[in-house]
Amino acid sequence: MAGQDETTAGLAVGPVTVPADALTWRFSRSSGPGGQHVNTSDTRVSLSLDVASCRALGATRRARALERLSGRLVDGVLTVSAQTHRSQVRNRVEARERLAAILAEAIAPPPPERRGTRPSRASKRRRLEAKRRRGDVKKSRSRPPMD
Repeated sequence: MAGQDETTAGLAVGPVTVPADALTWRFSRSSGPGGQHVNTSDTRVSLSLDVASCRALGATRRARALERLSGRLVDGVLTVSAQTHRSQVRNRVEARERLAAILAEAIAPPPPERRGTRPSRASKRRRLEAKRRRGDVKKSRSRPPMD
């Protein structure tokens, strides 16, 4: 990517590269510090990806992303905004990183299913002994019964 502008380079997300033409960039005025500079510069960056129609993800990853990101999507589009920096270039980099991280987490394969196991006889015995000891400690703290 050396020598390429962030807006013309694709987005690498794990084993997948999303082409640059699938990404939509928008720039607007940012709030926060910056003095007079903030009133004239479009430093806020919004980066959008239409997950529902992105062919680079493939059917399985796209379905997984649509399911996992359902709360963040608006009409199948994932949008990330960055305005923490005073520079548009730094906000572009941050927006790309955020989008890549969110998308990578969404398309990751599910973890293997847990195989249930039973507690061993010794672990059951240790647990019951610990409960008994704890009960004895609590009983020793109480007032002795009145005769």
